[in-house]
Amino acid sequence: MNRGERLGRDLFERHSGALTKAVAACHARSYFTLFPETPDRHRGGEVAAKAGLAAFQAQLGQAFELEQPGTVARIGHEVSPYTQDPLGIEYPCPDIDALFAAAGAAMGPWASASPQARLGVGMEIVDRLYDRTFEIAQAVMHTAGQSGPMSYAGSGTNALDRGVEALAYAHDAMLDVPPEALWERRFGSTLIRLRKRYRLVPRGVTVCFACATFPTWNAYPAMLASLATGNAVIVKPHPTAILPMALAVRTFREVIAAAGFDTNLVTLCPDTVDEPIGKRLVRHPRTAIVDFTGSARFGAWVEANAHPALCFTETSGVNTVVVESVDALEPVLKSLATTMSLFSAQMCTSPQNVYLPGDGVRHAGGRVAPQEFGEMLAAAIAAIGNDPKRAAPIMAALQSPSTAALIDEFTGHGSQRGRVLLDSAPYAHPDFPRARTRTPLLLEVEAGAQDLYGEERFGPVGFVIRTHDRDDALAQGAADAKHGGGITAFAYSTDGAYLERAVDAYSASGAQLTCNLTGPMPLNFAAAYSDYHVTGMNPAGNATLTDLAFVASRFRITQSREPA
Repeated sequence: MNRGERLGRDLFERHSGALTKAVAACHARSYFTLFPETPDRHRGGEVAAKAGLAAFQAQLGQAFELEQPGTVARIGHEVSPYTQDPLGIEYPCPDIDALFAAAGAAMGPWASASPQARLGVGMEIVDRLYDRTFEIAQAVMHTAGQSGPMSYAGSGTNALDRGVEALAYAHDAMLDVPPEALWERRFGSTLIRLRKRYRLVPRGVTVCFACATFPTWNAYPAMLASLATGNAVIVKPHPTAILPMALAVRTFREVIAAAGFDTNLVTLCPDTVDEPIGKRLVRHPRTAIVDFTGSARFGAWVEANAHPALCFTETSGVNTVVVESVDALEPVLKSLATTMSLFSAQMCTSPQNVYLPGDGVRHAGGRVAPQEFGEMLAAAIAAIGNDPKRAAPIMAALQSPSTAALIDEFTGHGSQRGRVLLDSAPYAHPDFPRARTRTPLLLEVEAGAQDLYGEERFGPVGFVIRTHDRDDALAQGAADAKHGGGITAFAYSTDGAYLERAVDAYSASGAQLTCNLTGPMPLNFAAAYSDYHVTGMNPAGNATLTDLAFVASRFRITQSREPA
């Protein structure tokens, strides 16, 4: 047994209890987490929190040290959405061919290692990333624009759970294949006995694209799924959010080196907005797998051009709400307002289109007209934005200046083709006076204006749409998901039969449906080990985070046989 195999198996034994629990949670689809979501419960306590902040601050204005092959320049143009100052960090920019060559060369001993050894290394990487949650959370906050709590939980502990979930499925997929078997069968009077051996063969080098607003949440499971199944990974971060993935890559490499394997199993390949390299990476002859999270337009290009590489995508979400009838209006309005405001709707699961029956929404006190419902929703959203202390942790900051331009553009559309129910305006962030902020824009438009709401408007832009009747509301909402690419959908009705029709309609459209949910949990919260994220059945993406198919096809099986 070589050093890497021995150390990897030691790590597997160390983390086997946690991995076993994760596998069980995936099978049961039950609540489970390895990492508390609140910073006060981090195992490092206040010391870890202060160290993470100090590490982030010390990195500002400095070159990011990452020893990897083929470095030809240094680049970096990140700007904090909170201070609107440059981070001043420069990253190694590699020669692409040299990076692929190094990744390919690193795979031999790694592919030969046992599944247990690779899983052990993967679990240790997750554990080490948890130690650095505070530093990575600061990096996410000052590149993606998430709030402090969301950076810590959504891009920290929740993303790590998604990573462990991928390892759990890799465990199931790989250990489902026995290393060898004895096969016997009679041919006439002769008994044939064959010894058959099975080998798991990785596909090759993975290119993992991380997005700007949630860089870690999709990247961790993709990276760990490929790594656990024997592949190397080249990480292509978004040029405006490099630091979170640079820190992650550094951590991956440190653990891999300590376990006795080649650090070039995981490398970083940044680029700039002016000189993108994504198409070159996708089309590179050594690219075997592509994991892409990002815009629908480039995602469609990736899906069309990645072949013969295996391709996993998540792009956009035209997410709809159908409000047919409710027991009480206030809890529904509050939940919708909070979720439509959360991270300024810069999430692929944010609700965008609210469909209402033409004769109004039934409730215990009677019926409220669509116009009045829209005004009530606008008031509920405005109540959040009018209180900066409340708005800051909910709305956070805009990741890109282009989002503010989008809001201004659609304010004009709303004035010309409908009604502006709620104007968007900056709110004063209590901790960062220069933060790039905007409250949500809510428009009332007529059904049929699909050129306005039929695709994702990434940012805090929502539409209230009056339809002919409740059947029309459901039909149009499901059609949005099918044709525009819906990830999540929401339905409110006191009619059980209507809800069952909604389940059928959105299932056929490939969107996950939430029914009659109110209360403190955000409507679009996705739970690792339980919620399947994206179905692959509409333009929102072709893969699911995380299921067996997301992992199992990252390796193939070869065999040999000989007389026993």
